[in-house]
Amino acid sequence: MQALIERYKALTEREQIILMIAAVFIVVGLFYFVIWSPLVTSIEQRQAQIERDQDLLAWVQQSAQRATQLRRSNGGQRTFNGSLPQAVNSTTNRFNIVISRMQPQGEELQVWVDQVPFDAMLDWINALENMGVVVLQVDVTEAESPGQIKIRRLQLGKP
Repeated sequence: MQALIERYKALTEREQIILMIAAVFIVVGLFYFVIWSPLVTSIEQRQAQIERDQDLLAWVQQSAQRATQLRRSNGGQRTFNGSLPQAVNSTTNRFNIVISRMQPQGEELQVWVDQVPFDAMLDWINALENMGVVVLQVDVTEAESPGQIKIRRLQLGKP
């Protein structure tokens, strides 16, 4: 370090000024390209993700309201008297849904699906409810593909 200081002092005043100006430009350039630009890009990406998530949330809330309205409009009109596994099998064939596991538990039935389009799942559940099957509990998570979900557990019952 001492050798650099001695070399700097050995330069003429004009060369020292040029070196200082170059150093300032290098520091500013490094700050911009190493810190500022990646930070701004990351912030913009996060803001875009937030906007997409807010759009998705609005759509889910709207769909939930629609589902609630449909449930109220169908409330108590139909009662299901058949076999739950038979109802599930007939409706899954209609909506091209592949059941990975089905487990009866007394008067209830638990169903697992590895991958299903979200819209198809909503249509399937709506068809089950129109038959008079009651959805007691649903646990879903996103799948690897966009627009696809996994049904970790769908618990169905009779009214």
